Formats: sequence, structure tokens, C-alpha cells
Amino acid sequence: MTGFSADWLALREPFDLAARAEAAATLDLRGMANRMRREGRPLEVLDLACGTGANLRALAPRLGGAQRWLLVDHDPRLLAALPGVFAAWSRAQGFALRAVAEGLHIDGPDWRAELRWRCADLASGLDAVPFAEAQLVSAAALLDLVSMPWLEALFAHVRKAGAAMFFALSVDGRVRWRSAVEEDDAIQRLFEAHQRRDKGFGPALGGDAPASAAAFLAAAGYGVTQARSDWQVEEVEMLRALIDGMATAALEQAPAAQARVEAWRARRMAAAPSTRLQVGHVDLLAERGQGLPANISPF
Repeated sequence: MTGFSADWLALREPFDLAARAEAAATLDLRGMANRMRREGRPLEVLDLACGTGANLRALAPRLGGAQRWLLVDHDPRLLAALPGVFAAWSRAQGFALRAVAEGLHIDGPDWRAELRWRCADLASGLDAVPFAEAQLVSAAALLDLVSMPWLEALFAHVRKAGAAMFFALSVDGRVRWRSAVEEDDAIQRLFEAHQRRDKGFGPALGGDAPASAAAFLAAAGYGVTQARSDWQVEEVEMLRALIDGMATAALEQAPAAQARVEAWRARRMAAAPSTRLQVGHVDLLAERGQGLPANISPF
């Protein structure tokens, strides 16, 4: 299963939060939470591929009320970082945090969350994940990494549990540089081909993930609401990280193109201080019998 470093997750989190804010007006997450919550009990949230907990930090204040989260990831190093990351976040936000035997409790102004976490390989051990109690199953930046058969298996578990679904920040293939340089299109084609390689879940959906997931869920009787959650990147550090990532993926996809890829990397790095990059993402909310499919317009 593909892994991500804590440094990369920390670097991207501010861009993710800004992108989520773009989608927030379209997605009634608090209304969904109120519909799903059992009378007098916390909302049970299962967070898949949780990393260092960014999805909880973004969603808990928007869901409101009492919540109980189970965070699942395959990387024990990221799970080990959770107490420290949540302690720093809670201090910065003025939230009360306390450690308990089974995890953490965080109290916000109009919400409170109980946190537990579990190490599990979602690629090979999906059947061992405890879906039965979940009322909301969520993940961020995951759908584009998985295959359609894996996604169908996930949806079967969620459907059996009767849970709602929220998948944030799935790439949809839209990439726009504010100023073009030579070989942009060629590198993007190689990058997109690399996105579709097997990341441990079978051939990845890549930019087709949001549309494929939405179509499958709509056909299965779910109301699906979609909203853009695009990255808008001007900060040089993030631009350079993205340029390096795209170049590295392009080289892995086409080693014989090294000279062209490295020339593109050099041009893009030189242009970074005056560049803006838009990377298309989609947030998707699905409830049984709720909402209507929402189209996402092209540029």
C-alpha cells in the first residue's frame, strides 16, 4: 500500500483546508450528521487511511455535536504521531484535550469527539475493519489511489452498515498552470499514467475516481452530492514539492524520457516564484435516499 510521510501530510494540510472550504457551502455535513446520529448517542465515524488525522481536524467542527471516531491507517508511525499532532492542534485552536485509556477526548465549542485508532492494511484487510457500528465512513485523498473492484468491496461494507459516506479531496484530472512551459502536457500525460498504476489496491482509478464512485453510488440508490475542492497553489515550497513529485512519477513511468523530464523540472522550478497551479479535486457526500446528484461543470 502506498505510504505518505508526515512531512508531506503537514505540507498539504493548509491547501486541503482551503480546498474543503470551497466545497463547504454545497455539502450539508451537519445536516447529514444530524440525520445519521442515533438519539442521545455520539455519531460513529470511521476514518479510513487517516494519516495524522487531518480529516478529523477538518470535519469534526463541521459535523458538530457528540462524535466517536475510529481512525484507521496501515502506517504505525503515522498513528504514533496522532497524540502529539492533536495536542498541538487543540492548543492552537483553544480546544480542551485529555488522554484516556482508549485514546483521546477533544472538546470544541459546539462539538466533542472521542478518538481511537487502529493499524490495519486497507488494501488486503478490508474485511477486518469494523464497519458495523459506523454511521459515517470517510476518507480524504484516497479514492484516486484505489481500483474499482476495491471500491465496490468498500461500498458493500458501508451499505451493509447503513452508513453515509464522505470522501474528500479526490483528484479528478484537472490541472492548470498559470503560465505554460514547454513539455507541460507531455509530463502531465506521464503523471496521469503513473496515477493509474497499482498502488496496492489494484489498478488505480486516478482522475476517474470521483465520477466512477458517484455513478456507482447513484445506481445503488444513494443520493450523491459533489462539490469542487480544488487546490490553488502559489506558495513556492508547495509548488516545488509538486513539481518534484510530478517529475519523479513521470520518470518512473518513462525512464527513457529522463532528459525531457529533467529539462521540464528545471524550467518549472525556475518559474515557481511567479507560478500558480490549480489542481482539480472533488468532495463527494453520499446518503441513502438523500440529496440529488450534482454535476461538476468543466472549466
